[in-house]
Amino acid sequence: MASVTVTINGATQTREVEPRTLLVHFIREAVGLTGTHVGCDTSQCGACTVLLDGQAVKSCSLFAVQVDGRQLTTIEGLARDGALHPLQEGFWQEHGLQCGFCTPGFLISANAFLDEFPEPSIDEIREHLSGNVCRCTGYQGIVAAVQKAAVLRREAAVGA
Repeated sequence: MASVTVTINGATQTREVEPRTLLVHFIREAVGLTGTHVGCDTSQCGACTVLLDGQAVKSCSLFAVQVDGRQLTTIEGLARDGALHPLQEGFWQEHGLQCGFCTPGFLISANAFLDEFPEPSIDEIREHLSGNVCRCTGYQGIVAAVQKAAVLRREAAVGA
């Protein structure tokens, strides 16, 4: 067994895990945050995407022991004080989801993207989100949701 201590959504979590435990299973099973989904276990779909020290990573491609001492943000960490995050608001307003299974991965991936590119073009959004798979939508609503979130984030920054 190995001890892993990580800060997830601002709270320090320490657990004893097998060294082979994937980060996605650590998050879901050891910590109990089930918003991060297991889709393919091969890092192809993006449903397990989380932020590791601010960078989007697929948590099925890392062992929990690799993130010891680091900062994670999961989908549960986006909303603040009961208010939707601009990405959540954008997905809600632009109907960027259907079944919702892929949505946490898209939101987390898009969050890291918008941190780096706050005024993206449609083509840039599509290119960045190509690492996430949705089996329900035609992606138009997802792209529109990320565009809307970019506007909402800029408006929030001006009002802050």
